[in-house]
Amino acid sequence: MTWNGRIMSREPQDVTEAELGLMQTLWDRGRSSTRQITDLLYPGGGQAQYATVQKLLERLEGKGFIRRDRTLFVHTFVAAVERDELIGRRIRGLADKLCGGSLVPILTHLARNPTLSESERKALRELIDEPDEPARRPPKRTRGRKG
Repeated sequence: MTWNGRIMSREPQDVTEAELGLMQTLWDRGRSSTRQITDLLYPGGGQAQYATVQKLLERLEGKGFIRRDRTLFVHTFVAAVERDELIGRRIRGLADKLCGGSLVPILTHLARNPTLSESERKALRELIDEPDEPARRPPKRTRGRKG
């Protein structure tokens, strides 16, 4: 896609609420078949619910959020995107839409939330006070030199 002669990168796709429920199952349970996921999401469900889960899995696979293992007769699925990565994407999108890209208003709101426990507040303080880790660089290789 181009705009004013520039190539624009495609926005990463997000997940729907139904897809998110399926992702939660894969994050919590790990590698699972369509039947296992259906039984967890729709206890006592029938063919319609199984077909719904199949469709959601196909969509998530197409978006790159899950991977399918086809090596066995029964295909299994595993999350290809970690929970923290999706949280980061969603918070960044929220910051872009509501706060001009700044995370400060979101963090301020979270820190001032009256439902935070004292231990959660302490964990936030420690996280903020934690020194940044220096970027790790691979060691330089020297050609033809010893030592």
